[in-house]
Amino acid sequence: MSNNAPKLNAFPVFMRVEGQAVAIVGGGEEALAKARLIGQSSAVLRIIAEHAEPDLLAFIAQTGTNHLAATYDASQLDGAVMVFAASGDEALDRRVAADARRLGIPVNAVDRPELCDFFTPALVNRAPVAIAIGTEGAGPVLAQMLRGRIDRMLSPSLGPLATLAASFRGTAEKLLPRGNARRRFWNDFFTGAPARAAEAGQLSQAHDATVDLLRSNTPARGHIALVGAGPGAEDLLTLRAHRLLMEADVIVHDALVPEVVVAMGRRDAERLPVGKRKGCHTKSQAQINALLVELGREGKRVVRLKSGDPLVFGRAGEEMAALRDAGIAYEVVPGVTAAFAAAADFELPLTLRGVSSSMVFTTGHDLKGNSLPDWAKLAISGATVAVYMGRSVAAEVAGRLIEAGLSPDTAVAVVENASLANRRRFHGTLADLPSLEERADLSGPVMTIIGDAVAGANFERSEPLAAHRHEGASSSVAEGVQS
Repeated sequence: MSNNAPKLNAFPVFMRVEGQAVAIVGGGEEALAKARLIGQSSAVLRIIAEHAEPDLLAFIAQTGTNHLAATYDASQLDGAVMVFAASGDEALDRRVAADARRLGIPVNAVDRPELCDFFTPALVNRAPVAIAIGTEGAGPVLAQMLRGRIDRMLSPSLGPLATLAASFRGTAEKLLPRGNARRRFWNDFFTGAPARAAEAGQLSQAHDATVDLLRSNTPARGHIALVGAGPGAEDLLTLRAHRLLMEADVIVHDALVPEVVVAMGRRDAERLPVGKRKGCHTKSQAQINALLVELGREGKRVVRLKSGDPLVFGRAGEEMAALRDAGIAYEVVPGVTAAFAAAADFELPLTLRGVSSSMVFTTGHDLKGNSLPDWAKLAISGATVAVYMGRSVAAEVAGRLIEAGLSPDTAVAVVENASLANRRRFHGTLADLPSLEERADLSGPVMTIIGDAVAGANFERSEPLAAHRHEGASSSVAEGVQS
């Protein structure tokens, strides 16, 4: 560390409080906030308040906390390992702080940093794991924001997993030599089968998996997570998807997954693009299946990152079958599918009471035969239809639905690049839909939603499809620039 680096004025420590008294002087909101914070520990709370407010009294009754309903006196601090001056009365807080110091007890005076021996952190609690965030009293709001971010990153199962680890620590130290073997065991424990079983709430399975891991003393088996990357916006990724990306050795991703989402993985993870995009070298589905099996056999933790949701037009079925046949562990993590992102961009209710109570997801590519597919019949009976990869088949979809009896006036909403800042929205009717096919300016993924429920959408930020149909291609590029 360089000599010029800023120094901490408050050094973070974890103080043992099990069975020890912690005194809080005050009867209002500030005292309740500190009581709730310390109540997350196994300390014995002592609240000193002659007049406690109803919320604090309710907390005391609910938790069985020791309440001294008397005028404050220094003798009430005796035996405490920490004191909080939380009365909201400056003179009383100063007196409490002075008394605590005289008795040699560390004190924190709420909102009075100059009186504090220590500061309370924003706490991420996964007992016995705790992460404390401090700003030396300078930015409580910043500390809470950071707490929220870290909280989202950590699995709720981390606490039980750490408790399980503690129960095996002695055994691991006896059976495994210090160094690489022991380090590998713990790495496999926290990222392999025990961690996955704990994540699923199966603690007895986590225990058995740990015993197996200790006995085998071989590297963990590979694991493939088929993860939905969502429609494009990185903050629509699920918390579980983000955690798995942070743990992955290898990220196998489609071309439609934006770089910003792939970059949310570990910096040292290997990234393998296998995308389907015009003009790019792509792998066949059979090659992708073989790659996933090979990586699994090498013991790698893999995230197979797919646009939208893996189970909606994502070929996950073929990949799961290949992994099952090869005996490789896998899981599926849902993602926000493009239809939901497009609906959100339009504030469009996909189901609407009294109008539409069912939904259809389709690519429209099954319209080529003589008979209408079942989804077309559902559309005619009032279902909302979401057409994926919809620009090239738009004319065919519109023609066949009108021919089958759906009114040409049925409302239609179209989104290019759903969820992204550069999205473009268009609205119109089924009769306007064929104009999409000639829109060479729409190069991003296009989602089309058809049905009477679409009429309930917000069209304030969208362009009419009909404008392009009437004005011709020459003006279309200019009119479509704004999102």
